[in-house]
Amino acid sequence: RCTARLLARAEQVCAAQHARLTDQRREVLACIAQSHHAVGAYDIIDRLAGQGPRPAPITVYRALDFLTARGLVHKVESRNAFVACLHSHAGSAAALLVCERCGTVDELDCASALQALQAAAAAHGFATTRAVIELSGTCASCAVGG
Repeated sequence: RCTARLLARAEQVCAAQHARLTDQRREVLACIAQSHHAVGAYDIIDRLAGQGPRPAPITVYRALDFLTARGLVHKVESRNAFVACLHSHAGSAAALLVCERCGTVDELDCASALQALQAAAAAHGFATTRAVIELSGTCASCAVGG
C-alpha cells in the first residue's frame, strides 16, 4: 500500500516537473520503498537482478540521482544509502532519524528548524545550496526492546 502511494506521488511529481518516470526509475523507487532500511545501490542492483536482468550500476545511479533530485528518495549520507521519501517537503531538506541498532531510517518534519539553520547560515554570509541533517541514535522500538 505504501509503495503504491509513493509510486502514485512519483507520477504526479514527475508530471508536474515534465520529467519521465521510466520503468527503470519506477523499479528502483519500488525497490527502495519496499524496505524500511536504507538501501545501497548495489543492494538495489541485487534485488532487481532477482526479478530480471541485472541492471548496470550506472543505470541505477542515474535513477537514484533522478529520484533524489525530485525529492522522492533521500540519501542517507552516513550510510551511502537511500530511503523513500514518504512526505512532500516542497523542495526543502528533511531531517533523517537513523537507528544505530536496527538500521531503520525515519523522516522528521522539522521545516522550522531547517529554516532557522539556513537563516543562521545566511547571517554569516553563507549561501546554502544543500542541507543534509541526520540524527543517529536509537529508535523507539529498539529502546523498548533493548
